[in-house]
This record gives sequence, structure tokens and C-alpha cells, in this order.
Amino acid sequence: MTDEIHGWVGRETLARHGIPESEFRLTDEERLLRDLAYPLIEPPYDRQRWFSVLSEYGLSQIFLERWYTFDPGDYAEELLTRETRSTSALYARLTDDIRNDIVRIAPFADIARRVLDLDAKREKSLAFVSVLSPEELLDARRRMIENKLIVGWVHRSLLDRAKAYHFTLERLVISTPSGMAVEAERQWTSLKTRIAQVQLVPVPPIAAAVRK
Repeated sequence: MTDEIHGWVGRETLARHGIPESEFRLTDEERLLRDLAYPLIEPPYDRQRWFSVLSEYGLSQIFLERWYTFDPGDYAEELLTRETRSTSALYARLTDDIRNDIVRIAPFADIARRVLDLDAKREKSLAFVSVLSPEELLDARRRMIENKLIVGWVHRSLLDRAKAYHFTLERLVISTPSGMAVEAERQWTSLKTRIAQVQLVPVPPIAAAVRK
């Protein structure tokens, strides 16, 4: 186990945008941001895979392409093709997955706000540092962009998950109607409300300078 259990979250999103990593070490808050981002990025259907526990503790460093572009149809297929004698089990699993996301949002939103606030202070302080090398300036800006990209990634992931849950619920309702659909719909509505908590950054502007 390393000190930066889910440090790959930042590295992956930077690589997607062609931005080199910052040489600065992660702060405690930045490390926690990545740890709390991970379960909101990993698709719910991968939580039962053999590598899920290893990834939770940062031992596998596994990243699957589908984690970056979440397809709502994938979740529906995974759930609806499960071998089970009880359709109630399918509704229960869907509802549990939605609830799990709901309880994870507030802790992530809290640390995201803290990190973004510290980055805003860092940005202001750059103008007052007596001796600041070009390398330090780049590393600071790269880290701030990395943090914003992680927050944006989680927000997009949650929007995709909400679409996936609702798409799956609709499939269940038309194929195997159940009174359990009411609770699933209620939880989904609550999730949509909570997702607004992590809409903390716009699409982050990426200056060409940070790619050098």
C-alpha cells in the first residue's frame, strides 16, 4: 500500500488532457479528495469484481476505459442479465446502488470545496511569493488544474450514473413491474438533488502553458 492510494485518479485525468503531472506532493486534503472520488468513478457493477477490494486499497492501480466514459446501457445490461429467481432482488440491488452513491456525495463535496478553496488561496499567493521559479509555477498550476479535473470527473460520473439508474428502472418497470419501483424512484430523485452538491467547477480552462 502506498501513501497515495488513489493518486492514479489525478494522473489519469491529466493524461486525458495531455497535461504533465505536478512534481508537488499531495496534501492531506488532496489525497482524501482522490480517495473519495474513486468509489464515485468506479461503476457500481465493478464493485463485485475480484479486483474491487484491491483497487479500494490502492493495491491494483487498475483503471478500465469504461470508467471514464460511463455508458448507461452497460449498467442496465449488467443488472438485467443477472441470474436470479427473484425480480425483487434486481430492484433491491438497483435501490442499494443508488443509496450507496447518495451517502458518498456529501463527504466528497465537503473535501472538494475545501481543496478548491485552498487552491484559490494558492493562486492568489503566487503573485506574492518572493522567489518563484518557472518550474514551481507550472507545478502549482498543474496541481490546481488536476484538482478541478477530478471534481469535474466525479460530477460527470454521477450524472451518467443517474441516467443509468433511471434507464434501468424503466426497463424493470416494463419487463417485471413491482411495487418496489416506487422506492427506487424516490431514491433516484434524491440522488438527482444531491448531485447538485458536486457541481462546483465549470469545465476547467486548460492553459497551453501547463502542457510544456
